[in-house]
Amino acid sequence: MEKNLFDQLSHKYDTKERFELAKIIQNEIRPDIVEHTNKSLLDYGCGTGLVSLDFSKEVKSLILADASSEMLQLTKQKTEQLGLTNATTIQLDLIKEDTDIKVDTIITSLVLLHVPDTAILLEKLYASLNEGGQLIIVDFDLNEKINDPRVHNGFDQDKLTTLLEQTGFNKISSNNFHSGKNLFMKQDATLFKAVAYK
Repeated sequence: MEKNLFDQLSHKYDTKERFELAKIIQNEIRPDIVEHTNKSLLDYGCGTGLVSLDFSKEVKSLILADASSEMLQLTKQKTEQLGLTNATTIQLDLIKEDTDIKVDTIITSLVLLHVPDTAILLEKLYASLNEGGQLIIVDFDLNEKINDPRVHNGFDQDKLTTLLEQTGFNKISSNNFHSGKNLFMKQDATLFKAVAYK
């Protein structure tokens, strides 16, 4: 999906369904960020911050990054309304640019499916992690019913694990954690979480 389309979607993005899905994702991720009060967290492809804003009180610093300036504008408004002094927003498209950001944990939730070259993004995320840092990916399982040139039709977890290993990640685990009706391009779909370490 093109960046300008996300800009167009931004002001009607926070639907009841997206709030509910964000809560499910948060509950799955939360055990992976325990004891993070002295650690930094980057939410890459944060959208309007639905998944990660609730984690701000559990980390030392939170960076919310997205390619869409409109999404980030809404996210920044939320951080100001909530009075989050440890959260910052940054416009960033790692496919098109490099960054010197270094963090302890990166979350990327329902982002990979929109990125044509998964390998390049994983390399950029790997480079943005401190040694021993962790990457948490949430995305859709491979779904043969999806056929849209704008997105991947989900991911084969074994192939993604191999790609993560080739990038340099280790201690990789993945598991399905939620299935639902009309979750992905109006098709029933299953979400998985993959965790990998640098």
